[in-house]
Amino acid sequence: MADLVVARKEGLFCVPGQFYIDPWQPVERAVITHAHADHARPGHAHYLAALPGAAILKLRLGDINLDTLAYCERLSHNGVTISLHPAGHVLGSAQVRLEYKGEVWVVSGDYKLEPDGTCDAFETVPCDTFITESTFGLPIYRWQPASAIFKDISEWWRRNAEQGRPSVLFCYAFGKAQRILSGIDSTIGPIICHGAAETLNRIYRKGGISLPATLSVSDVNHKSGFREALVIAPPSAAGSPWMRRFGEHSDAFASGWMLLRGARRRRGVDRGFVLSDHADWPGLMRAITATGAQRVIVTHGHVDVMVRWLQENSLNASAFETEYGTDEEDNTAANEAIAFKESHA
Repeated sequence: MADLVVARKEGLFCVPGQFYIDPWQPVERAVITHAHADHARPGHAHYLAALPGAAILKLRLGDINLDTLAYCERLSHNGVTISLHPAGHVLGSAQVRLEYKGEVWVVSGDYKLEPDGTCDAFETVPCDTFITESTFGLPIYRWQPASAIFKDISEWWRRNAEQGRPSVLFCYAFGKAQRILSGIDSTIGPIICHGAAETLNRIYRKGGISLPATLSVSDVNHKSGFREALVIAPPSAAGSPWMRRFGEHSDAFASGWMLLRGARRRRGVDRGFVLSDHADWPGLMRAITATGAQRVIVTHGHVDVMVRWLQENSLNASAFETEYGTDEEDNTAANEAIAFKESHA
């Protein structure tokens, strides 16, 4: 049988279904794994995505022609059975299961295996061919449990609050900010969120996700109100006029990239917390093995290393060249989109 999914200049293309998955150029029909900007792009005529992520897609892309599926619900299109399954990455993230003439392919999108309270937990989907991300596809990337990182963040915040100094934590506005909010000790002091994060917080809350109370900077009447605060802000806010109101503060960055000393130095922050919404190397290996797939196709990230490793471990492994980016690129694109929408509201 010919390949069910191939890489074209527009994106990953399901040949018999005549639709794309997370295409990077405008197409007629697009199945979207999640609402990060490198996977959910504007300009497609028709979109299909998981129901829990619908509100975020509309926030970011505007009045799109969007159909949704509940997780595990099935849809037949041109003889291909499509279903969406939790990827555990961010709210509404999904793996795309495709079945055609008895053969099953799964496109992972971005995923993580450790469950958290802000999105549906990753579901293993057995398949013949698994198309996997490899953002952190090197053996050096091994995460501690998120609970340990949340404890470290809370202790850092508490020490700063005791000294009357604001704690500014830079993190990506979609997914990471909400995950941190759900995991920290919110009793230490007030939590102030940049507008890019707070806009998404409201959607999470409407979706039934429990987050602690948060404030905007306009809710604080005097600089003294910032002294014990935790400030959640996107990386793009660093060095901006918005930051000046906090005066002398301690800052930190939360990302999987903080595992690398060079990344911490480039950020120029006081602390780096290693927290990722992607699977680490052991997680990638566990996910691939659990699918039972004999063929694995690797996309964005450390592609060459993963392909070689999988081939050495008796799997039929190859790669697709894609144009998916990074969380940081998503952060910048999303903030610009949200700022535009708010200024034109």
